[in-house]
Amino acid sequence: MPAAMRGGSRVSAKPRAKAPPSTKARPQPKKQGAYAPGKLKAARGVGLSPAYALAAAAAVLALTMGVTLATGGRGQALHSAINEAVGSEFASLGFKLKAVHVQGASTMATADILKAAGVYEDQPVLGLDLEEVRKRIETVGWVKEARVVRLLPDTLVLAVVERRQLAVWQSGGKSRVIDETGRVIPEADPRRFPNLPLIVGAGANEFAAQILPEVAARPRLAERLEALVRVDGRRWDLRLKDGSLVQLPAVDEGAALIQLEQLDQRSRILELGFERIDLRDPTTVAVRPRDGALPGQLVANGA
Repeated sequence: MPAAMRGGSRVSAKPRAKAPPSTKARPQPKKQGAYAPGKLKAARGVGLSPAYALAAAAAVLALTMGVTLATGGRGQALHSAINEAVGSEFASLGFKLKAVHVQGASTMATADILKAAGVYEDQPVLGLDLEEVRKRIETVGWVKEARVVRLLPDTLVLAVVERRQLAVWQSGGKSRVIDETGRVIPEADPRRFPNLPLIVGAGANEFAAQILPEVAARPRLAERLEALVRVDGRRWDLRLKDGSLVQLPAVDEGAALIQLEQLDQRSRILELGFERIDLRDPTTVAVRPRDGALPGQLVANGA
């Protein structure tokens, strides 16, 4: 069998005159992108050029997008059908889901996010509806917002912004973890958050974000705090670990805490202990000693 000659022609026996060197600059080869060639080994395994596989996938997806845009809302069903068909076709070329990476989530939240995503190993990557996956992830209580990225041929990235856990809220005989907006995070187990402050009472979750920074700004008070109790939906009582009670007013809680801080600087009252400090009247600070032997002491504001 004669050997195939490159270019489809034989070399002439008679030498030909060499053409003068061209003065035109040869075009430089285009640099390839940073995509790792090893990711396309599945396409090579079936005898398909990786570059051709990617180009074909991009062409089909572009066609799908064009049809959807041209037909408006009516194209949504067609878009899904084409996605499914494309996914099944290219799955045989190695475009199957092999890895899912969750970014921005804590260890406790990751399992719930993966469960909500609803994806599985060897699922056709090009058939995934990324918008639907994103919506499912954002139904998880841990998640504030999410973004889903497809990395061909076999990887999915779930990038989330997790809700910040603010406090443990006790109300109606139940304990729940809330975020900084007061929203409950259903999947969070309160027993796994012993370092979060405890707030108690109906509606306490709605006002926790206002009072907690005021308390945290006063370390001597914060380290002694056991719970913040919402009273009549209007104001807070601070229960300390030694049984002491600090009664705050319904308005201007920050000013009342400044009064408490000043009293503690003068008398170290947080160390000595007391039964109750009443800060509800901005003009006076009423202190009741722990033993109850002495009547409540009225201390003029600023004294």
